[in-house]
Amino acid sequence: MFAAIAPLNYKQNSRQFHVPLSEPISIRLPEMPLKVTLEEFAAIAAENRDLQLERTAAGELLVNPPSGSESDRRNTDITIDLGLWTRQHGGVSFGPSAGFVLPNGALRSPDVAWIASERYEALMPEQKEGFAPICPDFAIELRSPSDRLAELQAKMREYIDNGLRLGWLIDPHNRRVEIYRPDRNVESLEQPAELTGEDVLSGFVLPLTRIWQ
Repeated sequence: MFAAIAPLNYKQNSRQFHVPLSEPISIRLPEMPLKVTLEEFAAIAAENRDLQLERTAAGELLVNPPSGSESDRRNTDITIDLGLWTRQHGGVSFGPSAGFVLPNGALRSPDVAWIASERYEALMPEQKEGFAPICPDFAIELRSPSDRLAELQAKMREYIDNGLRLGWLIDPHNRRVEIYRPDRNVESLEQPAELTGEDVLSGFVLPLTRIWQ
């Protein structure tokens, strides 16, 4: 929407009307892609910290709805589990508010992410303060009721194409997990009790009992 204060012209039953406006009104426009640069994205994000924003490789701005209570509960559980493991075993873990600029130019915010220490420490301090130009080694997308499965699957493939080593797409409502790995077919699991970090997060085990609740 945008606010208009200029005169409004419209037709009704073949009659022309001219309505002078003394107060702003809201006009709804059809949905259309809004393309922004990374600098413009950063400015928009700074002014709208309560919104979940992303940017496609083509520069299109994406506005995602806030998570519901149950989705946020599940996300918090997973973030805590990975954070505790990271403190003991190293690396850097992130929650859903962190944004990463991928090699293809997209700016994405996985629900949970992890980067090996040597890769993260190779970044400049100013890069760490902003949207880090790096693809995580590990990422999780947690599907919420408003998420379209095909769009999340496309994001997971995008992560893999840009250097992700292991990715989990967790669908609580269908109790299904898709595991993404480079140069391998997607593995689909029906209501697994747990997931392991394989050789990317060696020793990490994520119990899924609370996620399926």
